[in-house]
Amino acid sequence: MTASRIAQGGTAIDRSQPIRFSFDGSTVEGFAGDTIASALLANDVAVVGRSFKYHRPRGIWGAGVEEPNALVDIGGERATPNTRATTEPAREGLEARSVNATPSALTDRNAFLDRFARFIPAAFYYKTFMWPDWHMFEPRIRAMAGLGKVDAGWTSPGTADQINHHCDVLVVGAGPAGLAAARLAAGAGLSVTLIDDQQRAGGSLGHRTGEIDGKPASVWAEETVAALAASGHLILPSTTAFGIYDHNLVGLNQRHFDGRPDTLWRVRPRRIVLATGAIERPLPFANNDLPGILSADAGLSYLRRHAVLAGRRIVVATNNDSAYEVAQAVAEAGADVTLVDIRREGTPTAPAKVRVIKGRALASASGKLRVEAVTLDDGSRFDADCVLVSGGWTPTIHLFCQAKGKLAWSEARAAFLPGDPVDGIAVAGAAAGAVSLSEVFAGCENAVAAPGQAKVAMPRSTGAEATGGISAAWPKPGSKGRIWIDYQNDVTVKDVELAARENFISVEHLKRYTTLGMATDQGKTSNLPGLALMAGITGRTVPEVGTTTYRPPFTPVPLASFAGARAGALMAPVRRLPLEGAHRESGAVFQEYGGWLRPAHYGGRDADADRAIQDEALRARQSVALFDGSTLGKIEVIGPQADAFVDFLYYNTMSTLKPGRCRYGFMLSENGVVFDDGVLVRLDEHRFVVSCSSSHVSAVHARLEEWRQDRFGRDAVYIHNATSEMATLTVSGPNARKLIETLDLRLSLDEADLPHMAVGHGSYGGDEVRIARVSFTGDRSYEISIRADRAEPLWAHLREAGKAFDAVLIGLEALMILRAEKGFIVIGKDTDGTTLPHDLGSEGPRTKRQTEYVGRRSLFTDEASRNNRLQLVGLTVPSGEAPLPTGAHGIKRGNGRLHSQGFVTSSYLSPALGRPIALGLIERGAARHGETIEIQHLGKISSATIAAPCAFDPAGDRLHA
Repeated sequence: MTASRIAQGGTAIDRSQPIRFSFDGSTVEGFAGDTIASALLANDVAVVGRSFKYHRPRGIWGAGVEEPNALVDIGGERATPNTRATTEPAREGLEARSVNATPSALTDRNAFLDRFARFIPAAFYYKTFMWPDWHMFEPRIRAMAGLGKVDAGWTSPGTADQINHHCDVLVVGAGPAGLAAARLAAGAGLSVTLIDDQQRAGGSLGHRTGEIDGKPASVWAEETVAALAASGHLILPSTTAFGIYDHNLVGLNQRHFDGRPDTLWRVRPRRIVLATGAIERPLPFANNDLPGILSADAGLSYLRRHAVLAGRRIVVATNNDSAYEVAQAVAEAGADVTLVDIRREGTPTAPAKVRVIKGRALASASGKLRVEAVTLDDGSRFDADCVLVSGGWTPTIHLFCQAKGKLAWSEARAAFLPGDPVDGIAVAGAAAGAVSLSEVFAGCENAVAAPGQAKVAMPRSTGAEATGGISAAWPKPGSKGRIWIDYQNDVTVKDVELAARENFISVEHLKRYTTLGMATDQGKTSNLPGLALMAGITGRTVPEVGTTTYRPPFTPVPLASFAGARAGALMAPVRRLPLEGAHRESGAVFQEYGGWLRPAHYGGRDADADRAIQDEALRARQSVALFDGSTLGKIEVIGPQADAFVDFLYYNTMSTLKPGRCRYGFMLSENGVVFDDGVLVRLDEHRFVVSCSSSHVSAVHARLEEWRQDRFGRDAVYIHNATSEMATLTVSGPNARKLIETLDLRLSLDEADLPHMAVGHGSYGGDEVRIARVSFTGDRSYEISIRADRAEPLWAHLREAGKAFDAVLIGLEALMILRAEKGFIVIGKDTDGTTLPHDLGSEGPRTKRQTEYVGRRSLFTDEASRNNRLQLVGLTVPSGEAPLPTGAHGIKRGNGRLHSQGFVTSSYLSPALGRPIALGLIERGAARHGETIEIQHLGKISSATIAAPCAFDPAGDRLHA
């Protein structure tokens, strides 16, 4: 027996509430208030996991979010993979399993991999398994090197709450600095939100000695929290600030331990105080990853919070003063303690009952499944069942850096500290490099407000003060043995040396080459030692090497928290047509298209869908078709600079459009790719209507607003999305005008008054209607827009009057056939993320237009000017053959292999033409009309002839029929 529960003490546990849970199938006993880690230590469970790559035995290192080793999968009703045992409360009946171990951490059958470690150093995957094909090896490698496993029987924890919150001051961290800052802000009359990732406030005051205002530090912390809560300020325990985003938006993840999913808070404070503390670093020595080697501060925390003594023969190794309190505490708890301090002079007074060795460092640890002895650099050896190490403290500056804060190197602290201030953000306490309570409190006043503004007295440290006195102890190049820099990712000194030899000396390259500081640990304990080692290897200083980029989240956040209520219909709400009921009565079969629930075809679900669609398309060509086009975008652009605005947004020049006329055009993304197409309607001098694709309405609206805000003021241009306010009913076909005339819309339908691509206004039943002569079928067509709540009588009239003309209701599938017959495209179907406007035959604006528009510069790059770009074409096959498969590739042969030269984008059987039709994107397709190419799909090869995209009525006579 080594680690054990001592008979008294433990501020965090309730001995009156014993609990039992399982770890790797074995029963573990503990008390309410234990974490999984503290209970495992109390039960002398040394091996809690296996390392990422070599499957070495790993034990508990830390006591909080800095823990790199003790990851467990939680099973049962609240199954959660990759949970830190140091932050997860132990509870009755909990099922925990070690990760990356088969069948258990203690008896992992993959432990043999460590014997081959010399053959699998950093980046060996990339060098070894590229030939003949990485994908042959990847599944097995990932299975062996993975961390936790997702429970196949996992069920959703339910809907997570999301809360938007505003306050004057957000204080992150409820240690001494955070409590002092919150108290000062509250005293100045400011609203305060105080958060901490622990269930109980106090931070280091929960296990470090101290006295504040004449009271024990822990008592002062409890009283301060109680006073803040009584004054109405918000206190959020078990809450982590995982990220700072634009405009100082702070993301918080609040954990609940009553079965509820975590809560996501979006907080917008006027000022942020980061009192996030510091993380203790390891020391470099051979085999420094053995179970039983812990952070010294973690050892003290387990002792005083959970009454767990981590060993009986303890070696405390340090390069700073903070470990002396640890050594004294574990000695007083009954352990035989040897303190090894690398410093010869300037050390604190030796604690009672502690053997102190100065000027020496640990050279190695030995043991199989746990540490059994240590050897010093002078060759002396000590038996030890536990080693508590303190290699100094790294301020937790992750959030500061996420807010674009710059760091400054402190030689005195052997750490990076916050540099130039960031607007609206202050850093206090250990995160700012403070060591003693007096230093902490002295730095808090300016963190909250200008000096003298606070209305409460500053706290005072009235007890013994902590000191720093650090002498840096970084990993050294050429060290003997296997010295671990990153416990979680199995990175050693030799791995960093290998990276340097292969010229991966940039910190970002080092990170990716070796995986240093990646995964759930994110380098909390490993980054700075790794950077210092690279500095030593390359002859640079640590600040010259620099740091990697700190990114959110600081700790993992459940996906359920980000999702919130956005699940099912709340994630992607289905938008419904105003006339859905009328369509259902007519036998419409609905499907979802671009987020809208729309009729695919009519005739009911028992009908033959293919036959119904073909019949609708044929009858639409023969007489007149009725189609509900209410989903088309109707975004109004209004204002004195509306014409300049649409010119800038469209590839085509739109300002020359006359009132009462329409024009088809493209919108491009900034890289020149076709973003959307559609008709722009000009109603008057200062008012346009953007009729964009149904599935792109939200994106186009957002795009218009983005560019309006960027280049035009609200007084110049105003954007109004009226898509849902109006229904649009389409009448198309040879008898379209005759049917429209039965409506008596009080406007002239003569060709001179309402030609193709014109818009007019009339009325129906006393309601104003807008009639546009635009066509997506190639036949004469009218789009009638009316208030959505007045559309049903108009639709009923069209249906009833249409009986005289053999009118047919058509769904979207028939419309797709009709538009493909004419070579009309659907963005995202007949285009991809590389399609430029001249690939679609629209070359004029690119070569002739001189004014600026979105995407213009990208149309003249070398890539945009390639002579073998994929271009829109038609593809024909003989009558009687099956339609080409959509997605099939046009192929060419060369060097004994098949090469793609494009692909089929749309393919249908045309009832009007009596043969298959298709559209495709083919290399140099515009210049290859008449050429026959091979088409391959799923190993089957056929042929098709390249043709013009328009297969039906190429002269366009039917538009005016």
